[in-house]
Amino acid sequence: MVETAVSERVRRYRRRFDELDATIAAQMDRWGMPVLRVAVAVVFIWFGGLKVFGVSPAADLVAATVYVVPPSLFVPVLGVWEVFIGLCLLYRPLIRLGIFLLFLQLPGTFLPLVLLPEVVYVAFPYALTVEGQYIVKNLVIIGAALVIGGTVRNE
Repeated sequence: MVETAVSERVRRYRRRFDELDATIAAQMDRWGMPVLRVAVAVVFIWFGGLKVFGVSPAADLVAATVYVVPPSLFVPVLGVWEVFIGLCLLYRPLIRLGIFLLFLQLPGTFLPLVLLPEVVYVAFPYALTVEGQYIVKNLVIIGAALVIGGTVRNE
């Protein structure tokens, strides 16, 4: 008898938990993609804007990586490119263009891992400096871009 009452109480709690879990999951499904898109856009607009205005802490790293174009030209142009990527991600008809530009830009962000190992590693290949961590976090942006890009036909 006591066992039956306990079992019934456990079933009720499980049912309530399942209902709550379903509600939370539905809200995450509803808001996840817009929040992801805006978050990636904000990162690109913010970091790009810092380059445009000459106050990016990454400017020296970019300048040390690029040999073909003078950094005084390349860094602000890269900043404008990044701001444009962010703006494209905010405006639905331009998401595809933004993803395309993002995938053209991102491979270059990994160049310091090869060209400037003394700057990005404390101990090669596993201990990263702050600059190295800044670069490796772009793997998350690549993942986010794949998810965003994979949904453009659904929107």
